[in-house]
Amino acid sequence: MAAKKVLALLVLTICQLLPMLGNKLDDGKHERVQQRVEQRSLETTRLLQEHEWSSLDWGALVFAALQQWQRWAIADLFFRLCWWLWKRSRQPDSSDDEESSSSSSTGLEEEGSGEDSNDEGHPLMTRTFAKRIWWSVQSMAYGRQVVEELVGDLLAVFQERLSTSFFPVLQPAIGVGSAFEGWSPCGHDAVYRLLVPLKPPHGHAFRLELGTAGQMLAKNCVRVELECTCTRDQRVEDMPCFLHHPEEALQRNLESTLLSTFCTGFYLDAQKIARWFQNLVISAWGEMPQSRHYSMEVLPSSRSCKLRLTNASGRSLLVEMVFGVQRGDSDIFLSSQAAEDTFTPSTTWAETYAVAEVKFFRRMARQAPRDTLYLNCLQLCASILVSAGFSSYTWKTDVMHLLNTLPLSSWNRWDFMIRLQDIMGYLHGCLEEKRLDHFFFGNENMPEDIILPAAFRAAEPINLFQCLVQDPAAHAKALRELEELQDRLTRLQGFGV
Repeated sequence: MAAKKVLALLVLTICQLLPMLGNKLDDGKHERVQQRVEQRSLETTRLLQEHEWSSLDWGALVFAALQQWQRWAIADLFFRLCWWLWKRSRQPDSSDDEESSSSSSTGLEEEGSGEDSNDEGHPLMTRTFAKRIWWSVQSMAYGRQVVEELVGDLLAVFQERLSTSFFPVLQPAIGVGSAFEGWSPCGHDAVYRLLVPLKPPHGHAFRLELGTAGQMLAKNCVRVELECTCTRDQRVEDMPCFLHHPEEALQRNLESTLLSTFCTGFYLDAQKIARWFQNLVISAWGEMPQSRHYSMEVLPSSRSCKLRLTNASGRSLLVEMVFGVQRGDSDIFLSSQAAEDTFTPSTTWAETYAVAEVKFFRRMARQAPRDTLYLNCLQLCASILVSAGFSSYTWKTDVMHLLNTLPLSSWNRWDFMIRLQDIMGYLHGCLEEKRLDHFFFGNENMPEDIILPAAFRAAEPINLFQCLVQDPAAHAKALRELEELQDRLTRLQGFGV
């Protein structure tokens, strides 16, 4: 009965406030609204305290939502309060205060892993965002499973078709990017990105021509060269050597398809590779078992293969396959993907650290204690606290440096707000110095299982904030935006700490 009274008072308060939303309150209205909220708050708090449910000032919480988050915040708050009261009403009555407290708590373990646990005393903000992110993580896990199975089946079909050709040899795809690291700035609308390594066909070799070390926009190229296959170890049955017997190859209508079809001059062309792969997907889709459950659309892309998969209920998955050539045996690749806002010649391949990054996050996941919230912190910064001046990659680099410095045990639910403040503080220090070091260059604390070229460890770190050194106005703007984000975090913190 008391739960119903509390719910009725909350409904009444919210309904009285809704008509005033969307307009700036003058001093008179502001005072009347505050008085009305305080009156309802006193009645609600009295009922809550009688049943020892909470010490939160619910009226103040609603009024803060009115001032800062407008309609959507109140609707979200109302939904969560209804859910909490409904769940409590289903618990059996008990005169034992300890048992009642235990049975009514909503655990962060449930929010982080789907299981019940005692969560009494955790900040409201921690529980709220952990629950939101838990649903996002579950959605991404399902999406990863679907995408990995689909891409694996596609590559198996391609490898069978191309086994006797001189086309690039497609290797098993590697899931990269935020969706495969366990977080996403887009939440449910994550892009599932995979890197498809390329190997040269028989009789060919890839020679990487690398730009100046340490330059983010270095001009890297992949030169295709013919290799001698005259020796017994290299010879393929009834196949002439392209390098030493080109005339025989021409007489038998054989040619290096790799050079003639996929290169501009002697350099591998990313756009030609992308068009070829897109056509392969279109031609093979009818053979795929997934075609019975999804409609597939190839989206425009000049240097990758982007797909939209839509099921019968209208839910879509966005998949992007980029192509890469490995640097030796390291976790660094040259990628067909290029920056969207700059012109990149089709024979220029960008250096990517995506494979090393996903290995780092997988290592953290293996070592971290249960219910560690570093991914929650990262997703919150990259989505809810996102600003035009700070990319998701900036937040990720920030968090990676802290993960490599702070003990993993310190990223627990109790220190959620402290870690958020650490992330903001680290970024503030970097902005003041106009320097944010790239994680993989000159980092002496790199985990041993992440394989980097030898030059990386001795190299000077790349400054991701170099543009701020050259542009004082941009630097001042970035500092203002960070202060706004810190203020926003403080307001969020006021909802539950």
